[in-house]
Amino acid sequence: MSRRFMRVFALFAVLSLILAACGNGADPTTTTAAAPAETTAPDDTPDDTPDEAPDDTTAPDEPMTEGPLGAVVVGPGEPIKIATLQAISGDVASLGEDQNRATEIAIADKGDIQGFEIELSYREDDLCNSEGGQTGSTRIVADPDVIGVIGTSCSGAGVPASRVVTGAGRVLISGSNTSPVLTSFFDGNPGPEYHEGYYRTAHNDAIQGAAAARFVFEELGLSSVATINDGDPYTQGLTTAFGASFEELGGSVVLATAVTPEQTDMRPVLTEVAAAGAELIFFPIFQPAGDFIPEQAPDISGLEDVVLMGADGLLSDTYVVLPQTKGMYFSGPSTPETPEYADFVAKYVDAYGEEPIQSFHAHAYDATNMLLAAIEEVAVMDGDNLVIDLQGVRDALNAINWSGLTGSLVCDDFGDCADPTIFIVQNTDDTPTIADVRANVQVSYTAAELGF
Repeated sequence: MSRRFMRVFALFAVLSLILAACGNGADPTTTTAAAPAETTAPDDTPDDTPDEAPDDTTAPDEPMTEGPLGAVVVGPGEPIKIATLQAISGDVASLGEDQNRATEIAIADKGDIQGFEIELSYREDDLCNSEGGQTGSTRIVADPDVIGVIGTSCSGAGVPASRVVTGAGRVLISGSNTSPVLTSFFDGNPGPEYHEGYYRTAHNDAIQGAAAARFVFEELGLSSVATINDGDPYTQGLTTAFGASFEELGGSVVLATAVTPEQTDMRPVLTEVAAAGAELIFFPIFQPAGDFIPEQAPDISGLEDVVLMGADGLLSDTYVVLPQTKGMYFSGPSTPETPEYADFVAKYVDAYGEEPIQSFHAHAYDATNMLLAAIEEVAVMDGDNLVIDLQGVRDALNAINWSGLTGSLVCDDFGDCADPTIFIVQNTDDTPTIADVRANVQVSYTAAELGF
């Protein structure tokens, strides 16, 4: 695998120069633990009884210590504050809304920590872009009592948010960021946008790209493909990983191109795809741009029989219901098949009146539970106050071994904590639901099966 990912890393080294244009976020000073109450020195020992201490002598209190990032002090009656930064508006709103709901369920399941209420104090919108990630994360860390953030939904928002949140001493745990630039390319080095204090329970797209490529080459038997991204770190990362893996297997990427997120006329790029002779188009982009490729491809000479494949960004209740998506394949994280997951879905339906609407709800539930477990591990009482050391939260996450809905979660040196299985599904129904499509599994791959 090393040769392939050195090529991928080289491509992303160039990408990182572009990503560096994202502005730096605020770095507010975190709240530090309150100083211990002043103690009263013991009375002087009387001269006539030098060998006997007075009965009412009290030893001084042991001073509270805190790590290099400071600590959050939660007073009596105050809540333990966490936040979410998810895409909750626009065409990808279901991606963030699904995860916000999962976080709410996790908080309800936890109840409290040492008698202190857990509060979801902020639900910021990451807008699924860098501007939203920058603005939302800056608003959150302006409150020095927020301990951690669940998000972002999109890797493009995750790039600036990771810098801002971790720079302020907090932790950011994403249930759906998948771009390798945020963690690593599994080559032993940090990705260009990795920051200590960033974690994710979602898979790394180095793995998803390899799974999609193997399916196309080995199961579909195709050898010529085109890839289309939309300039986002997620879509660029996944198409690059897919292309590198496909060529490693012996296939050919005859065209690697891009559209813009707002583009509606796909005929020019589809004409290029037809001229290149692609048998399949892999386009792991988002709505609304993703709507127009399957709608317009049949009208292009040479693409009447082209195979279309998307990824988890399009595996949503708003996309699979479009008539033009019938026949499409999708890669994404597999659906858990455990009693614990069934219990979670039952709670979800009871609370929101429908089943989960996107691919990463279980990952967000696990991310929230990991954060709360880390807080609980390091929180200590100081009088009536609960003191939560921020470096301690990171240390607890670095050492965590969490049995979650998505598997056994253990974080590596660069924040990848997932235990991923990637499945390939197909939309074959005329009137499908997202549950129908996710259940129509063609093949699945574990990370170990793919060589990771």
